[in-house]
Amino acid sequence: MNDAVPDPTGKKLLIVEDDKVFRNRLTLSMERKGFIVFAAEGTEEGGILAAEHKPHYAILDMRLEDGNGLDLVPMLRQIQHDMRIIILTGYGNIASAVSAVKAGAVDYLAKPADPDHIANTLLMTQGQTPPPPENPMSADRVKWEHIQRVYELCDRNVSETARRLNMHRRTLQRILAKRSPQ
Repeated sequence: MNDAVPDPTGKKLLIVEDDKVFRNRLTLSMERKGFIVFAAEGTEEGGILAAEHKPHYAILDMRLEDGNGLDLVPMLRQIQHDMRIIILTGYGNIASAVSAVKAGAVDYLAKPADPDHIANTLLMTQGQTPPPPENPMSADRVKWEHIQRVYELCDRNVSETARRLNMHRRTLQRILAKRSPQ
């Protein structure tokens, strides 16, 4: 297949993310950084877009509705052997990070990841580490974002969210009632 979209910059990017709002925000952010973005909701659609457009970069969510982002890595490597792939997840742990790197990802980032940090990680040369973000999220903000994500994944059920976060329901209600920290 021929490349459907010309890419004189060499910055074609595949994003595979099942969270529509996050996918749209990330797509917009990466386009502002000069990437030509192809966004997919799941592994099947991601594989089709990758075969059609042969991107140089990929951002894959680990847990997708139709599978696991790690399952896409070997196929993406066959399509473009030097593709720079980042795995994003809201459920980070060391075992998953090791699996991602062994599968061929260049990095493994926990959500919510800053678009500047993602772009810097994609564009860094082999063996180089990206500089720390200029204005990283505070620890309170990261905690708040994580709680909000789990709350949404539990369909806004406070009791289920509290159980999954291993916290008291009333404590969670107080946190949810507050405004987001800066």
